[in-house]
Amino acid sequence: MAHPWTSDAGDATARGAVRVGRGTIVRAVVIAALLAFVLFALPSILSVYWIGILTATAIYTIVALGLNVLFGRVGLVSLGQAALLAIGAWIAARFFFLTALPFPIILLIAGVLTGAIGVVVGLPALRLGGLDLALITLMLAGAISIVLTQINFPNGGPGVLGHTETSSGTAAIRRPSIAGSDTAYYRYAVIVAAVMFLLALVHVATKSGRAWAAIRQSEPAALAAGVNITLYKLWAFALASFMTGVAGGLLAAYAGHLYPISVGLPIDSLTLLAVVLMGGIFSLWGAVVAGLLAQLLPAILNSFNVSVYWAYILFGVGVLQVLATAPEGIVHQLPRDLAKLGRLLFATGRRVVAGGRAA
Repeated sequence: MAHPWTSDAGDATARGAVRVGRGTIVRAVVIAALLAFVLFALPSILSVYWIGILTATAIYTIVALGLNVLFGRVGLVSLGQAALLAIGAWIAARFFFLTALPFPIILLIAGVLTGAIGVVVGLPALRLGGLDLALITLMLAGAISIVLTQINFPNGGPGVLGHTETSSGTAAIRRPSIAGSDTAYYRYAVIVAAVMFLLALVHVATKSGRAWAAIRQSEPAALAAGVNITLYKLWAFALASFMTGVAGGLLAAYAGHLYPISVGLPIDSLTLLAVVLMGGIFSLWGAVVAGLLAQLLPAILNSFNVSVYWAYILFGVGVLQVLATAPEGIVHQLPRDLAKLGRLLFATGRRVVAGGRAA
């Protein structure tokens, strides 16, 4: 006969497992419903202009996700993600013009090659960190911008660079055959972003995520625990750069024609870091908020005839607010503030009702 304490403990464990299972199911249902709304409901109620803005938002959400993994999970500050985005776009554009490979294959090639470059970029992180690493990667972003400006992006011309100055040689970067229209390409970009989020979630929830958490907490302690710091740091750079390269491939086909001045500038890397901090650096959902801030907010300001440069002022104020009062960002702070507001309104309503009854 089983001991009653043992039975109670088993029942508690079973109840906990049920609660965990139900919570996971609820989250999965909510995410699936949200994804279905984004894929099917939004395109039916928005104009082509706003569908294009949301396509860019989905692309930059992937870039923000890479920085979220790099900074939020490992503690490595990189200011070169915009430059890697430009490299990914450049690689993808060259393969689009050079080959007839399927679109997903070219996205993978752009991601893998950009990931390899990201590993090289991450080599200084083996000895440097914090501000030193941020400055190194920012200088890299500036250098890459200068190089791309000099060689220009490929536009269908001959040779390795594939650039021609004649207008007759200029060709648009092709889109996948199943996503030729703006609406279809928007859905395509959202699905690729969802796959990237799933890839990040798998990494965070497994051994690599635990190793990254240990490195962020304390490198000496992680080393003493047997964590291969060199491997997992470079792994983080490779994963973040792979995601950024895939986003670059999506951006190339979304834009149709690429210009060096339009992507890869150091200011883009600073803006990206700002919106990721505001969105929530410690949560993968913060990358979604970061993408909305980076692309949707300037478009909304522009629709009200407000200069988009006000967005940079708002980003600066937002970063100050995050650093001072809300280090977990909007994705955590906003639900808490709304819950506090709801409790306050509920308490106020009860007092008003009680006062009316007393009168």
